[in-house]
Amino acid sequence: MAQRSGVSILQRFEALPIIIVFALLLLLFMYRAPEVFLAPYIYTTFLSTLPPLILLAAGLTFVIGAGEIDLSFPSIIAFSGFVFAVLFKEYDLGWIAVVAGLASGILVGFLNGIIIAKIGIPSFMTTLGTQFFWAGMATVLSGGKSYALRGVEESSVWQWIVGRPLASASTPWLQELSIQGLWTAIIVGFLWLILTRHRFGEHAMFIGDSNDVSRVVGIDVDREKIKIFTLMGFLAACAAIILTLENKNFFGNQGQGYLLTAIASVLIGGTSIFGGQATIVGTVFGCFIIGMVEAGLVASGLTGAWVRTVQGLIFLVSIIFYMYADEPQRRQALFANLRSFGRFGGIGASEEGGVRR
Repeated sequence: MAQRSGVSILQRFEALPIIIVFALLLLLFMYRAPEVFLAPYIYTTFLSTLPPLILLAAGLTFVIGAGEIDLSFPSIIAFSGFVFAVLFKEYDLGWIAVVAGLASGILVGFLNGIIIAKIGIPSFMTTLGTQFFWAGMATVLSGGKSYALRGVEESSVWQWIVGRPLASASTPWLQELSIQGLWTAIIVGFLWLILTRHRFGEHAMFIGDSNDVSRVVGIDVDREKIKIFTLMGFLAACAAIILTLENKNFFGNQGQGYLLTAIASVLIGGTSIFGGQATIVGTVFGCFIIGMVEAGLVASGLTGAWVRTVQGLIFLVSIIFYMYADEPQRRQALFANLRSFGRFGGIGASEEGGVRR
């Protein structure tokens, strides 16, 4: 990854463009729907609903930054969620069920990495296939049934993973603060350190730039890819356990709604779809934008038919703004093209005028 000269203020601070977009959207929604966005309840709701998305998007940041893609994590959520739920409910294994759920996600991620790195099947095809396989396995093993975890809130597992530590507080909104937000912040902070300060993160970005160059400089590309997909499997399993405990229920399709939103969060946050550049901070703010936009648009009075339209427009504008703010060469090329287009338009108008005369 080549170092750029003449670093602008937008480049000096990580994910500053998307933070600006987030702040502008937040101010807009505070103006349009003050009864919602000037009250604390919406933010405590985010802390209990966004952690699974943030964990998935953080893992995808490594995957996409390394020039790969993972489409299988929704099925990992289903499979790991089933493993956890059945062991917790049917066998009353408590924390052993948590360990088993995490281990199942790690195993699936590891197998993805082996197929991609050692067998050589592209990640798109590999994870598309394993997405169907593990989703099918979850359905077959569960018999298509859901598992209601009645009384789970009385267990130490629920209390320590998604519990409300301030449930006895006198302020109502404080009672809804979920501990899963704290665990997510710790995990994401650790992943940020890995990406920006550790050799593993540097290797992932080198691989995203070029597999061949990475091998030349001594990086074990196969090993690093296996690590990346194993990490993705672990984070998907974390999301599965949080979802199952928060809902107090296991659904076989509980991960299906996260595929596009997690990918969108990563790309909106500034991670390059071509690999070689990634930002955990941008991904987190991308997740908050995803979570905030739908609530903000509905609170502002837009009907459901318009929500998706405006969402798509906001996402597209965010990505374009980030790309041209963070990459000066693209911005300069855009302005050059606009000037050329203007000159071309002026010449065409002159010639048209000359013909008419």
